[in-house]
Amino acid sequence: MNWTQHADKWFSFSALEKDLNDKLVEIKDNAGRLEDSFYKHLEFGTGGMRGELGPGTNRLNTYTIRRAAEGLAQYIVEQGEEAMNRGIVIAYDSRHKSPEFALEVAKTVGKHGVKAYVFDALRPTPVLSYAVRYLHAFSGAVITASHNPPEYNGFKVYGDDGGQLPPEAADTIIRYVNLVENELAVEVAEEQELLASGLLTYVGEEIDNAYVEQLKTLQLNPEIVASVAKELKVVFTPLHGTGNKPVRAGLKAFGFENITVVAEQELPDANFSTVKSPNPEEHAAFELAIKVGDEIGADVLMATDPDADRLGVAVKNSAGEYTVLTGNQLGALMLEYLLSQKQAQGTLPANGVVIKTIVTSEIGRAIAEHYGIQAMDTLTGFKFIGEKINEFEQSGEHTFLFGYEESYGYLIGDFVRDKDAVQSAIFAAEVAAYYKAKGMTLYEGLQAIFEKYGFYQESLQSITLKGKNGAEQIASLMETFRAERMSEVAGIEVAAIEDYATSIRVADGAESQIDLPRSNVLKYHLADGSWFCLRPSGTEPKAKFYFAVKGASLEDSQMKLSSIQTAVMNRVQEIVG
Repeated sequence: MNWTQHADKWFSFSALEKDLNDKLVEIKDNAGRLEDSFYKHLEFGTGGMRGELGPGTNRLNTYTIRRAAEGLAQYIVEQGEEAMNRGIVIAYDSRHKSPEFALEVAKTVGKHGVKAYVFDALRPTPVLSYAVRYLHAFSGAVITASHNPPEYNGFKVYGDDGGQLPPEAADTIIRYVNLVENELAVEVAEEQELLASGLLTYVGEEIDNAYVEQLKTLQLNPEIVASVAKELKVVFTPLHGTGNKPVRAGLKAFGFENITVVAEQELPDANFSTVKSPNPEEHAAFELAIKVGDEIGADVLMATDPDADRLGVAVKNSAGEYTVLTGNQLGALMLEYLLSQKQAQGTLPANGVVIKTIVTSEIGRAIAEHYGIQAMDTLTGFKFIGEKINEFEQSGEHTFLFGYEESYGYLIGDFVRDKDAVQSAIFAAEVAAYYKAKGMTLYEGLQAIFEKYGFYQESLQSITLKGKNGAEQIASLMETFRAERMSEVAGIEVAAIEDYATSIRVADGAESQIDLPRSNVLKYHLADGSWFCLRPSGTEPKAKFYFAVKGASLEDSQMKLSSIQTAVMNRVQEIVG
């Protein structure tokens, strides 16, 4: 069936939801928009799916949600009665249609006799991960598009360990989803019917309280926090998302008393109306927090994204101005504190492991090795870190200590199996308290880490290319970088190229295997230890470019970073045009 036939099917469906029908009528004479809405089924990948809201097979709506949930239901039924009875936990964020989509998932799986636990109000993704484990459920799902713009939403699926699905399970669900030919014909049960039969249960406060109790186990130095609890001023913004209540509850549980929430961004708002993008990676997202910080003289500013799995932190620099730390920098601060304090307390396990992604700074490896701890890499995406945690839990080979990625995702306590901005926020506050007790700011603490391990600097650039044409441009970009390999960058020789799509590393003309799953990622290693990496985003219409250097001084590393970044992005512009 081609896209025009899919469109005709929707136009002739008399029971189509009114808002979708109205939007469909709006674009009926716009061939380009119509094709983009119907030229394919919105892809259900290894972690679920994400897309723009609207009518069509390539948009997120009631019917494409049902299609995905139908595939998930078929998979759970295949696992047998125990899996069906253990059921699925469903959470949702503050986005448009999130609560409605969560109920549609429950109604779809319920039609197959699969029990669903649905949260009674919006909750962070990490709380969903915890709830799967707490309720011993077979699966989990969360309706969220993380930090994407307001016109997006998504559907992420979790396994019984609370982590995103492993490849084998994901492939099976994808196969079932793809067997659903007509998303408009998926049958669902009624909410009241499911409530009466016990196949639908609403959950909330009990899980929240249990999660906070787990958060308390992360605290390393309560006496230090107590010594500065009144003086340490924290400004927090949930950026209109799910982080408001759990982060405040966590900070209170840790003993912090001087917390100011950015009032304009405290309440849920599906339009994220005070920010251009609800992404703590974007410095503009901190504008209101910085204003409040300046007014009260705050020590640290914190922001969580809409589903509260990413944390951004800003601190005052040597000029007294707030600067937003990179994900690598905040990760280094938390890791140094975690390992140094566990070593001092005699609780650092000999088989401990730190897990980071291939695009995360090497300063994490330097810190881990300083304390005699192994650091290992995974592909980009926190699901790979979650897989390793589960693997080591089963084998006993390593004790998990810390996992992180440069894109503001961190995990300290493995009672959650995805990145967790709530536990990261309260742990970062304890790190700030530790330095304040020593008469230092977090920024000064970071400089001390650079002095100790070297001046590591990183940056991320991206280009957005939307729609079908954009996807083709991104594919062409990756193909060109593979076919026409750069031999030098900014006057620095290329020492090795790692192509994760083929799992082959080429160095000095010799090939070797990369022991990681295949992925559309290309990484260049330069002779001076610098590197850059190219990868298409798995969740947004973007190509991402990661850069990392280590210099003799802050100025040296910044100059080196700038020259390498300029050379690569000039090449990108030549290709994309």
